[in-house]
This record gives sequence, structure tokens and C-alpha cells, in this order.
Amino acid sequence: MRLLPKDKKALLKAALGQIPADLAIVNAKVFNVFTGEILPAIVYVYDGFIAHVEYDDVDHVEDAKQIYDAQGQYLVPGLIDAHVHIESSMLTPVNFAKVVLPKGTTTVITDPHEIGNVFGARGIRYMHDCGMDVHMRQLIDVPSCVPSVPGLENAGADLDYSIIEELAQLPNVIGLAEVMDYLAVINGDERMMKILEVFEKNGLYIQGHAPFLSGRNLSAYLCGGPRTCHETRDTQEAINKYRAGMHIDMRDSSICRNVKEIFAGLKDFRYFDTLSICTDDRESDDLMSVGGINDVVRAAIKNGMDPRDAIKSATINTAREIHLENLGAIAPGYVADMITLPSLEDMKPSAVFTNGELVAQDDKLIVEIANKEFAIEQENSVNFKELTLEDFKIKAEGESCMVNVMAYDGKELSTTHLSVEELKVKDGYIDISDDPDLKYILVINRHGLDNKALRIVRDFGTTCGAVASTISHDAHNLTVVFDKLEDALIVVNQLKAVGGGMAASKDGKLLHCLPLPIGGLLSQKTAEELNDDVVKMKTALCSVGLDYMVNPLMRIVTAALPVVPDVKMSDLGLVDVNKKVIIPTFAE
Repeated sequence: MRLLPKDKKALLKAALGQIPADLAIVNAKVFNVFTGEILPAIVYVYDGFIAHVEYDDVDHVEDAKQIYDAQGQYLVPGLIDAHVHIESSMLTPVNFAKVVLPKGTTTVITDPHEIGNVFGARGIRYMHDCGMDVHMRQLIDVPSCVPSVPGLENAGADLDYSIIEELAQLPNVIGLAEVMDYLAVINGDERMMKILEVFEKNGLYIQGHAPFLSGRNLSAYLCGGPRTCHETRDTQEAINKYRAGMHIDMRDSSICRNVKEIFAGLKDFRYFDTLSICTDDRESDDLMSVGGINDVVRAAIKNGMDPRDAIKSATINTAREIHLENLGAIAPGYVADMITLPSLEDMKPSAVFTNGELVAQDDKLIVEIANKEFAIEQENSVNFKELTLEDFKIKAEGESCMVNVMAYDGKELSTTHLSVEELKVKDGYIDISDDPDLKYILVINRHGLDNKALRIVRDFGTTCGAVASTISHDAHNLTVVFDKLEDALIVVNQLKAVGGGMAASKDGKLLHCLPLPIGGLLSQKTAEELNDDVVKMKTALCSVGLDYMVNPLMRIVTAALPVVPDVKMSDLGLVDVNKKVIIPTFAE
């Protein structure tokens, strides 16, 4: 696939010097992603495309309508985020663009399956349409798994292959989003095979999601169609996948930072052509304070990657991964997305160009990005019947009982395992009051179905109070972790009233609520406005025990994600991720 100029003949004339270029960038040290060279050059741009790069006669500037002096700085291609959920920023696509553009991100490959799980195809169209005309490319991967694992959770929609095929025709669609139901691929599930076929016959790339897969399972997954993975977490896993020809997207998100471990495994390999970089899930305050994909590039460099290889992994490698032939390089015929950098290591752009237009300088946006309004933004997506304290108790018989418990593998890990524990019974209900590491976890379907599931979790991390969130990957039902029933009821009622978001309570009082009224995921506030709320929410979460986490907001969001091993919660109960079955409350 190529991005095409409006007038190819005019672009040819500009390349030949027969008509003036729109822009000439002079006094620049151009990074060539094909050779690895950094050379003085003049870059000529016409109608959003690079017409010519002059390496020989850099002292003579030919006719151009505008000249930009790079003042001896590096000029590199605009950065491309290989995989991101814009919803995780809690910003609309418009406000997301306003934050990431000054940081050098000119293209993102975004998977709107978060809002797709709430509103279905309407939500995906909303993210697509809202992300148009924002001075950057927000390319859409159509969600492959809504819900993430059919039969194990209930989302707000169920996208079959016919709907997915219809969405694939949207102009900014580039591929199929992360195929999280890896077991369905490996086992040749008919529904999944039809979905994969839609994108194979349309010549679009298929994005993978394959945590911990190896051996024959990995081979089967790759034979099934997905060729990429952003869920690689450790050194040996990275080695296995890279040797198998999988395109690895090194991830540093707001919750999972995997660049260090991945590059430790790959650093001695000769080629890095199938290595890219992504943010996956980054919140607005992280985007503002440390950056987006530029921060991940910075992390790769700090962990021993040559700056040129790191930048290549965030530009041309990603463009090739998504099958875009003329993006990610400073070369004739390529889209004129570029950034100037005083230092390759610091990765702090002094200027950002998209389509040959200067859009940001010195970390400030200098173009107007118009706000948009959509009817979907006014809908309340939090729908469930009123609860009472009785809904937060687990009935049991006898003086004690054997219970299946979801136990976390570590304080900052999202992986879990099944633990069978003997728990006390008091007045006919399970009693966890004598073990501070145990909490209740309740998942309430908020999409109009009258169902919920209540279980026990160990080592979640809170020490008291209640934490609730409608950001709950991927079905985004309302999840609450608590020890006292009264605190749980407070946060649940609060989120229902505001249309979703996050809330924390302690000792019978609401500590803070972060409202996210668009699908229970997004705010209409700008990043600066939202950041005040985010800081207060983090403070509240720290006061209930999550003070050890770099980003306490992210603790609860994957508790109900039934595609991350080994056990997770859903509105149907405790899920065995690998066996794809619901685990009963009580052990035999």
C-alpha cells in the first residue's frame, strides 16, 4: 500500500527542479534509515511528499516557497507508534493528537477495541472519524476480538466477521487489530478463520498478541496469519519469537515496560529489521510528562540500542510492518513526516513536520486542531440495576470452605495464577477479615445484562478501602476490588452516577472520582485539564495501599482481561485463560 500524492506529475517536476518546492529544509544532518548514515543534506518537499534529498551540493539552495533552517540539528523521520490504544490515554483522538504531536509522534497504529467493546461498530467509527484531520495519521486496526474471548465474558457488542469486513473498508483502516484469542487461531476456530480471511483477501496486515507462546503453539499461531506481537515480556520469549520470524513490537506502556528484557535478548543478533516500538497503553499524564513513542525510543537507547537502530525501529520498520511502502524515511516519494532533534539520545524534538507542514516547535503545537462533537459522547454507557450490600457477599456453608482464588504473581505484574485456599465462614458468608492480602473482586456487567461475578483475589496490592473502574480490559465492565462492603457500594454507585471512570473510597468516604463519561473510558477534557483529576486519583489510590506502584491507575484495569494468563475475572466468574473455562467459586 502506498500513500499517493494529489498530483504525481507535479511531484515529478518538483523532483526534477522544474517547479519550486513548497519547502526546503537546510542545514540539517539527515538520518538515512536505509544506510544508517547521518549526512548533511537539503530536503525538498512538495505537496506533503519528499521530492528530493540533496546530499552533494548542500551549499546551494534551489527555489522553494519556504526555507526552514534546521541549524545543524538532526533530521529524522516522524515517529510511528506500532500499537496504541488511544482510549488508554483517556483522551479523545483530537486531544490525544494535541499531546503526542509535539513529542514527535506523527503516525499511530491504533486499536479502538476498548470503545468497540462498549459501543461496538459505532464506537470504532467514532474513533475513526474523530481521528481524521488532526495533523497526524491515526491509522485504524479493526478490532478482532470483541469480546476478547467469546463465551468467557460479556461485552457491549459482539463483532462477527461480516461487521469486521464492513469496518475494513473505512479509509483509515490499515489492518486487523491484535488477535488476542490466540487459542482460537491455534485451534483453527471457524469464527476466527473467517475474520482472518477478511484481511488476507484485502491484502491488509494482521496484528498479533501472543503472550508466552513458544514451540509448536507459536508456529501454529504464525501459520494462522498474525505476524506481530507486542506482548513479549522476557528475554527468552523475545529470542524464540524473533527466530521464528515474528515481528516484535518492543513495548513500554504505563503498566508494562518490556524494552529492557526484549533488547537484552536481541542485542547480539545481526539484524533488527523486524523490530518495532510501541506504547500500547499510555495515560495522559505520562504522555505529557515523559512523552510517547519518543520516550520508548529513549528507553531503548538507554538499554544499549544504537540510536540509529532505535529510530529505525520507530520509523521505517513499523511502516514495513503495516505494509505502508512510502512512510518512515526521508527519501524521494516518501511522506514528508520529519522531526528535528538537537540530540538523538534525548529524543526531544525541536520541530515536527507532518505532510511537510510545521505543526509543532519546542514542545508546543503551533497549528489549530479543531474540536469535534459526536452524539455518542453524550450517552451513558453504565447500565446495571441498583445494588445492595448483599450483592458484595459470598454465601458459604460450614465453618470453612475451600475456595478458588485469583492470586497475583507479583505486586506490579498483571499475570496471575490459581490458588486453592481454605477460608473462614462467618454467619453464612466467606470471611477474609483476618488476612490483609485477601480482597473481594466483583465484576458487574454494565452493558445492560443482569449479571455479575464475585470472587476472592490475593495480593492485588490494596491494604484497605475499595477501588472501582469501568476501564477494565477488554469488556470494560465495572470492576471493584474491596474489603469493606460499604466502601464498595460507594464507588459503584458513584461510577454509575457519572457515567463511568475510576473511584476510590476508604472508611465509608469517597476519596476521589475520575469521571470518564465517553463510554466509561474517555474524557472531553484536554490533557492539561484531565491531568489534575488524574493526579488526585493517583493520590487516592496510593492512600488505599497502591503507593508502591509507579502508576497505580493501571492496577485494576487488567484484572478482568481473560487473554493474559493464567486466571482472570469476568462478569461470568473466574476464568481459566489457558483452558478457556469458568472456574467455580468453591474447589472440590
